[in-house]
Amino acid sequence: MTIIAAVLLALAAAGAAAAYFLVLKEPGDISNPDVPFIDAEPTPSPKAKKAKPVKPSKFRWPRYGYTKDHNRNFDPARPIRGRFRAKWKHGASALTEFPPAIADGRILQLSDDARLVSRDLETGKKRWKRDLGSLSASTPAVEDGRVYVTLLESSKGSGKGRAVCLRFRDGKILWSKALSSRTESSPLVHNGRVFFGSEGGTLYALDAKSGRTDWTYGAGGAIKGSPTLSDDGLLYFGAYGGSVHAVRARDGARIWSKRAAGGLLRGGNFYATAAVAYGRVYIGATDGRAYSLSAKDGRVAWAHQTGRYVYSSAAIKNVKGRGPMVFFGSYDGTFYALDARSGKVRWTHRSGGKISGSPTIIGDVVYYADLGRAITVGLKVGSGKLAFRYPIGAYDPIVSDGVNLFLTGNRSLTALEPRRVYKKRQKAKQAKVRKKKARARALVSPAWPEECRQLAPCGPLTAVRDRRIRMRG
Repeated sequence: MTIIAAVLLALAAAGAAAAYFLVLKEPGDISNPDVPFIDAEPTPSPKAKKAKPVKPSKFRWPRYGYTKDHNRNFDPARPIRGRFRAKWKHGASALTEFPPAIADGRILQLSDDARLVSRDLETGKKRWKRDLGSLSASTPAVEDGRVYVTLLESSKGSGKGRAVCLRFRDGKILWSKALSSRTESSPLVHNGRVFFGSEGGTLYALDAKSGRTDWTYGAGGAIKGSPTLSDDGLLYFGAYGGSVHAVRARDGARIWSKRAAGGLLRGGNFYATAAVAYGRVYIGATDGRAYSLSAKDGRVAWAHQTGRYVYSSAAIKNVKGRGPMVFFGSYDGTFYALDARSGKVRWTHRSGGKISGSPTIIGDVVYYADLGRAITVGLKVGSGKLAFRYPIGAYDPIVSDGVNLFLTGNRSLTALEPRRVYKKRQKAKQAKVRKKKARARALVSPAWPEECRQLAPCGPLTAVRDRRIRMRG
C-alpha cells in the first residue's frame, strides 16, 4: 500500500507541475480588465494655448527617458518635421548603447568604455572628456550643476561598479563611490538623492552632494533598468528572476513585490526600464511579453506576447483621436503600438531585423532603432505610417532639444537639423554679413556733408571722421 500511495503522490505532483507549466509558462496574452485604469486627461484641442518654445541653450533632457516617470514622451512647442541634414557628427571611442543627456547648452554622452564626453549642443565641439573606468552602459543624469554616472566596472575585470559625481562645468570629479557589484542602471536624481540599481540586486539611494548611502533595498535579482518615479513618491523597477517592485523613495520601504512564483509573471528577466502612467506600470521581459501591472498592488492587468525578448522600455502617450497608447519593440523585429488600458493591438510595424533598444516619442512621431539592420525609423503615433528613416541606428536612437534631433548610432552621435531650420539660419547669417558689409562701406565712403561744399576744414578725410563719430553714438 505504501508503494501505491507513493506512486499516486508522484503522479499528483507531476500533474501539479504540468498545470503550473501550462498556467505560468505557456505563451500567450493575459487580460484582467478589473485592474483599475486612471483615465488620462482629454487630449488638448487645436485651439488650446501652446507652450512657448524653449531655446536649445536653455532646454533640458537631463536623464534617461526624459521625465522621471520614464514615459519617453516629449511634445515640442513647434513640430520637428521635414527633411533633415547632419548639422554635426562625432564618432565615439566605443559602443554607444544609451542616449545622451542635454542641459544648459551641452550634450553629454557616456560610451561603453566609460568615457564621458561633454560637447557644445550647437556646434558639437568637445568641451571636456573624462575616462572614469573600463566599462559602462547607461545615460548620465544632470542636476544642480552636477553630472551623475554609473559604471559596470571601475577597472577591467574587477566585476565591481562605481558611481561618480562630476561638476557639470568642467568635469571635475566631486565624489566617487565604489560598489560591491556592477551597475548599468541609469541614475535618477530626485530630492537630493541619486537612485540606481546594481547587478547584485541592490537598489541604492545616495546623497547627491556627498555620495553617502542613505538607504538600500534588496530585490533578490539583478536590477538592470533605471528606477522609475511616480507622482506619489514611489520607485518602480524590475529585476532578474522575474520580479517587479514598488519601493517608497523616502525611506526604501517595500510597498509591493511580485514574483513569478506568486502570480501570472512567467519568470522572464526584467531588463527594461519601467514606465508608470494611468495607475499602471508598463515593463517588458525576456519571456517575450510586455506587461501592464497595477501601480497600487502589482496585479497583472494585461500581458501581450511577442515572438522574442522584450528588452525595449515602453513609451507612453495620450494620442489624439486614439487615447492612451503604449509603444515598444521586440527582438522578433516587430514594433508594437497597444491600447494602454486593454493591451489590444492598435497597429504594428515589421522592421525585419532585431529591436533591442527603446523608442522615444517626439511630437506625433515615435522613433526606434533596428539593431539588425542598423537603421532608425520614425512612425506616426496614431497610424504607424512611416514618417522618418535614417541609415544609422543601433539601440536607443533619438533625443531632442526642441529644434533638432540627436541620433545615437552604434559608435556615434549625430545632430540632425530640419532643412527649413537650416535655410532660415543661413538666411539670417547672410543678412548679418550684408549688414556688416554695408556698415563697412559707409565708414569709407567719401560722402560729404551738404554744408561742407569743399571748404576747409572739410574734405574727404574730415567727412569720414565725422561719420564714424556719429555711428559710434
